[in-house]
Amino acid sequence: MAGVNNINLVIEKANDRLKNVKKTIVVMSGKGGVGKSTVAVNLAVSLALEGRKVGLLDVDLHGPDVARMLGGREEYPYQVGEEVMPPEVNGIKFISMSHFLKDQSNPVVWRGPLKTGAIMQFVSDISWGELDYLVVDCPPGTGDESLTIFQNFKNIQGAVIVTTPSDVSQDDVEKAINFVKMMKHETLGLVENMSYFVCDECKKKHYIFGKGGAKKLAEKYNLEVLQEIPLNASLRENMDNGKPAAYFGTPEMVAPFTQLAKKIIAKSEI
Repeated sequence: MAGVNNINLVIEKANDRLKNVKKTIVVMSGKGGVGKSTVAVNLAVSLALEGRKVGLLDVDLHGPDVARMLGGREEYPYQVGEEVMPPEVNGIKFISMSHFLKDQSNPVVWRGPLKTGAIMQFVSDISWGELDYLVVDCPPGTGDESLTIFQNFKNIQGAVIVTTPSDVSQDDVEKAINFVKMMKHETLGLVENMSYFVCDECKKKHYIFGKGGAKKLAEKYNLEVLQEIPLNASLRENMDNGKPAAYFGTPEMVAPFTQLAKKIIAKSEI
């Protein structure tokens, strides 16, 4: 990975690569366990199904899940001439830290400078080609990884912030909303994951984690709730098995992500 002394050269090269990316969408949350990677992967797939050229950049260096969820654990970057190409699965070009781990159970024990260098090299050393959207899956919180993206990427369209209805989630997600403000970027809206559960027997909605959490935050910060995604065991199974719900799921699973992608397109392509 790049040392601290040449990180500026890496950043310069990365931004040269990003000239071919029209829009970068950052998916983040102040809270872990809210399904942020699930949203990022299915948003990317849904954008591709809407006819866009899409890349997916996994900067969750300590817990990279994108390759598993996308169905690309056995796919790796490859060389064509002098260029290193990203693998492509289900219409999505992607890069993840998991590509570079000999054993998926090995922890990544890095401090800030190494993280910054690695993230920028994911862009600078990879031939992404022309993309309509680069979706970035950030780790929980507002630390090194998110700072690296917001401080160095020049084509950020905005952030999609993922929450659940619970009060604990709202507390942490508020920090993410204010972080994006501090970075002088726009929050495109909120996605409430695990919003409700529809019982197979009674067909009623059950609000297991509370109700209206995203709506409260949206009203407080003058934001839009872009989508409410229900709690669904089949969705979890799809993602565990590398079959993104937006591509392989039932119509009920596909619909929320299709609607989310269409809203992002409407906000980004005016």
